[in-house]
Amino acid sequence: MKRTIILTLLIMGSYAHAQKKKKMKQQEPIETRIEQLLQKMTLEEKVGQMNQYNGFWDVTGPAPEGGSAALKYEHLKKGWVGSMLTVRGVKEVKAVQKIAVEETRLGIPLIIGFDVIHGYKTLSPIPLAEAASWDMEAIKKSAQVAAGEASASGINWTFGPNVDVSRDARWGRVMEGAGEDAFLGSKVAEARVKGFQGETKEDLGLPNTIAACAKHFAAYGFVEAGKEYNLVDIGMPTLYNLVLPPFEAAKNAGVRTFMNSFNTLNGVPATGSKFLQRDILKDKWNFDGFVITDWASIREMINWGFAEDGTEASLKAVEAGADMDMESHLYVYELAKLVREGKVDEKLIDDAVRRILRVKFELGLFDDPYRYCDEKREQKVIGSKENREAVLDMAKKSIVLLKNDKQLLPLPKTGKRIALIGALAADKTSPLGSWRIASDDETAVSVLEGMQQYTGNRLGYEKGADVTIGSVSFIQEVQINTTDKSSFEAAKKAAQESDIVVMVLGEHGFQTGEARSRTELGLPGVQQELLEEVYKVNPNIVLVLNNGRPLALPWAAKHIPAIVEAWQLGTETGNAVAQVLYGDYNPSGKLPMSFPRNVGQCPIYYNYYATGRPIDKDNNVFWTHYSDVEKTPLWSFGHGLSYTTFEYSEITLDKESYKKGEPVKASVTVKNTGNYDGKEVVQLYVRDVVASLTRPVKELKDFQMISLNKGESKTVEFVLTEKELGFYNSEGEFIVESGKFQIFIGTSSSDTKNSVFHLY
Repeated sequence: MKRTIILTLLIMGSYAHAQKKKKMKQQEPIETRIEQLLQKMTLEEKVGQMNQYNGFWDVTGPAPEGGSAALKYEHLKKGWVGSMLTVRGVKEVKAVQKIAVEETRLGIPLIIGFDVIHGYKTLSPIPLAEAASWDMEAIKKSAQVAAGEASASGINWTFGPNVDVSRDARWGRVMEGAGEDAFLGSKVAEARVKGFQGETKEDLGLPNTIAACAKHFAAYGFVEAGKEYNLVDIGMPTLYNLVLPPFEAAKNAGVRTFMNSFNTLNGVPATGSKFLQRDILKDKWNFDGFVITDWASIREMINWGFAEDGTEASLKAVEAGADMDMESHLYVYELAKLVREGKVDEKLIDDAVRRILRVKFELGLFDDPYRYCDEKREQKVIGSKENREAVLDMAKKSIVLLKNDKQLLPLPKTGKRIALIGALAADKTSPLGSWRIASDDETAVSVLEGMQQYTGNRLGYEKGADVTIGSVSFIQEVQINTTDKSSFEAAKKAAQESDIVVMVLGEHGFQTGEARSRTELGLPGVQQELLEEVYKVNPNIVLVLNNGRPLALPWAAKHIPAIVEAWQLGTETGNAVAQVLYGDYNPSGKLPMSFPRNVGQCPIYYNYYATGRPIDKDNNVFWTHYSDVEKTPLWSFGHGLSYTTFEYSEITLDKESYKKGEPVKASVTVKNTGNYDGKEVVQLYVRDVVASLTRPVKELKDFQMISLNKGESKTVEFVLTEKELGFYNSEGEFIVESGKFQIFIGTSSSDTKNSVFHLY
């Protein structure tokens, strides 16, 4: 008995000592813990931290016995894997984490990555749609919902936000970003990073936040001809003034990882660009997180002709500053050999591993590797009522009213016959959009379901025409219906017998996103013909657009009295659209990208340069224009109507001239002159009239969202500093020059009041 008591006391003492030692260890500075761990690691284990594998076997089943899966499994057990992606769900994540933590020599936990682009299970609008809200708190909340669900499912790292500025609607990945403007894009980048990660670095250790990843570094939005995986060839002023600001904003917001891009930049693949990854990101910006490659982009440098083989590609990537290899399978095979041969300095390996370990420590994975593996939380959080309410709010705020000439909107709630037409109106999958790989098909509220909740009118539905043919898939080309018009007559009959027609037309959710470049930007397939046929029998049409990019719709813009840009709004699509159509929510969204008149205008954007011949002065053809179409957009950046109207006063400046460093104070009074309460995004633009480099005709520099009751007025004040008045030169130096400045304040980039001041 005495011996048992003594043994028990010894065990308890040993356990208490171990717990005390563990607690003391946790209290040591992260940098100290990183260095202590680094000293214990073999070269192969260091390189292993730089290796990321996609999920490669059923982790809850037996271990793989052959092929590449078996080899990857062996690497995992050796501690040669630092991260895995697309493993999701508490049960699965816990299984792979258990191998890394309990079966490897050093027990270094994995960081689990996933593409949480616009939600996990409960989906928000696509990011381009969210940017149309111009509501940073709503965007931040949307990212918080996504982080909450993803972290509850075992994930602790998202490959978002995409902060690529893009002016070309042909590029399918415009749906992932915030549009064409660097200032708006920077604000959205900051909001999404803080939504994913929390407000401070300490928040990253909470179980409901995840590490964010700013991508694609850099200039992916400028791929030539809007073609995926293509080259980028732009001037340095464009890089510094348009491409980089949202990335720097993400860095300043605390983003912990960057992803390099698939494109070249002026002849160098981004993955092999020391200029981008070391000179700018890690040195100039002092970024201390880590850089991950995009999928297999190290290996793809061979295809670019930038590296002869995998050995040279690995050498160039690591020297350039790419810290983690996503699915190229090269670092794990090449780097240790390159170090031993003296071709790669081991200090580069150590630097990359420090960065990766730092983020793992910040996430709290070393203190509790299973902190994201709570099955009860997983069941409680995912798909919760609170999450659905949040994404519904985001969806309503993302809708843009493009046109409302006959005041067809808002729809009357009683006494009308309404025909709802379009296959997309009843679709419960397409509105989920692209990049929703954790969600489930048929889980969106359709527009039909949303409108059916309003029972005061007689609502009838007709498909009109299918958008696609056969099954659709994230990894296959979408086949578009270009011939089947068999349901046209039923749709026309329904329209003819109705007072108002609501037509839901646009793109399927998988027509945008990665590898979805298009050379035609009209309504796909037979939808344009359907629209025109229905118009012949009833012109009282409300066109509701479901799309992931700006479309070219000149016929609709001319003929259709009411047009609503409803994007792909995610899980609560139908409820959001119905509430806007019936006036229970007054739309306040503004376009984050210009809509072209036709694809030949692309890329088109508001902040263009005047050129040497901006207008026709001599009544001849020798000026910058097209001979077959206006050079202006169909709908410009910042455009968006309301069910009410707003009147702007002239701009008031506190004085006419300012010294450098002195704040410029401008104000305008906005009055709600309509019959509804509403919200307005008041936008401020600036032009540096004469500068050492030619400057755009105007650039967004601030905006404020205000709420006004009908009849109410409010004075909106702006303060401009040197930050808003300067620009980057070709060497990346930020400069502020004296001279004349124009200031514009208004409801869109093309509808403003203007004034002038001088800086000296």
